[in-house]
Amino acid sequence: MKMKPNFFYSAAVAAALMVAGGAMAHGDAGKTAHKFDASQVEATPFGQQGDPKKVTRTIRVSMSDKMRFTPGDLTVRKGETVRFVVANKGAVLHEMVLGTAQALKDHAELMKKHPGMEHDEPSMAHVKPGASGEIVWQFTQAGEFQFACLIPGHFEAGMVGKVAVK
Repeated sequence: MKMKPNFFYSAAVAAALMVAGGAMAHGDAGKTAHKFDASQVEATPFGQQGDPKKVTRTIRVSMSDKMRFTPGDLTVRKGETVRFVVANKGAVLHEMVLGTAQALKDHAELMKKHPGMEHDEPSMAHVKPGASGEIVWQFTQAGEFQFACLIPGHFEAGMVGKVAVK
């Protein structure tokens, strides 16, 4: 397992490429969960990409144009591998991005500066209106983490939820 250097390092590189090479797409909206390759799993402060064969629970989360997730507060067990099925009930693109509170705040700021920035990590699902996406995640660390929509303006409007890992 590799230790992920810093999620925002990747975002900064993407932003630099964007400035140098023109606008990039936001990501493949509506894409299903990332293909699992154990040799490519990277640890983060809030867990790691989960093996779909080891999912212990499925949690359904909906997103709306009221800039809210339902449910907005989740509790999982340390070590648990969860499949999030994320449904966009709204009329605009939304996403669910897992992370620490500070990392999500920093990423939201970067998205405001570079709204077309490409970013596609196992800890996020970009979901077109009326569609659904998946994240398979293993919570390896206890603590309180967040999930948010980082589409510019959505995070600022309160589109944030909490994950308590016990």
